[in-house]
Amino acid sequence: MKALSIKDIAIKANVSITTVSFIINGKAKEKSISEAVIEKVEKIIEESGYKPNQIARSLRTGNSNIIGLIVEDISNSFFAKIARLIEDKAYKRGYKIIYSSTENSVEKAKELINMFKSRKVDAYIISPIKGIEEDIQVLLNDNKPVILFDRNLNDIDTSYVGANHFTASYQSIENFITQGKKRIALVTTDIDVQQITERFEGYKKALLDYGLPYNEDLVVKIHFNQDEEATFEQIKSLFGNREIDAVLFATNYLAISGLKVLKQIDKKIGADFSVIAYDDHEAFELHTPGISTVQQPLEEIAETVIKLILSQLSTKTKLPSQQVIIPAKLIIRD
Repeated sequence: MKALSIKDIAIKANVSITTVSFIINGKAKEKSISEAVIEKVEKIIEESGYKPNQIARSLRTGNSNIIGLIVEDISNSFFAKIARLIEDKAYKRGYKIIYSSTENSVEKAKELINMFKSRKVDAYIISPIKGIEEDIQVLLNDNKPVILFDRNLNDIDTSYVGANHFTASYQSIENFITQGKKRIALVTTDIDVQQITERFEGYKKALLDYGLPYNEDLVVKIHFNQDEEATFEQIKSLFGNREIDAVLFATNYLAISGLKVLKQIDKKIGADFSVIAYDDHEAFELHTPGISTVQQPLEEIAETVIKLILSQLSTKTKLPSQQVIIPAKLIIRD
């Protein structure tokens, strides 16, 4: 089947070639084209497999139709899943995504922003770290849409999408306490990012609200990017404290290390010892018994991020920043 041209699409949708062109180039909102017409044209485009000439189009419009996505670690299942969702949603709306990982290095994050700049990406979706505020501000001053997700930078006036980490962590500890747990540990990481701090604050507040003492010996902070052996040793020495009856792992990769240690030392999860992991992972469902988790609403986060970035791309003036917090869910297994 021969791929349709813009003219064919216009005839099929019973609209002008100009209208089709505006929709393809992301200017439908700006030109007040109705939702019904946009949907009709997009459906025909999708069914016909129409592929615009990217180079000619970017020369004509000054847009590359590429969005840069910068995350902490693309191999982490949380970021991998969210990147896949964002990529899928962007592609359906005529945008490609290129992504890279900062590994929580300020230097690497700055390099990535510069690399994306030279690729002339139209917009940026960033899971940021402290220390790149100036670089993001330069992008915003240059009228490039930037959406932050998963963690926020308070000094930057741009939209942010994330979950309520404090509440999710609080509810996890509350769940342990209602089961009668008294010696609740937290295994977290030492990176100075908002969502990790919030998980720690939620843990602490729940203990205090329920009259349990906060004990520093029950909190282990793992150095980000250290080798697994060092992580194992830290977790092992925590579980050497036989009185611990519950533990919250603040990230999914820490929980996986923790499960390996529990297996090694033959400490069983059950009535006497409960585990909750933050951010789901296939391993937690497959584990016997199933591991309870805090699930972030990946689908909604991805959808909101894309909607915000596209509405910002379709207008010439900066839209007011939005802070969108979507509740995470505590999934209790077994």
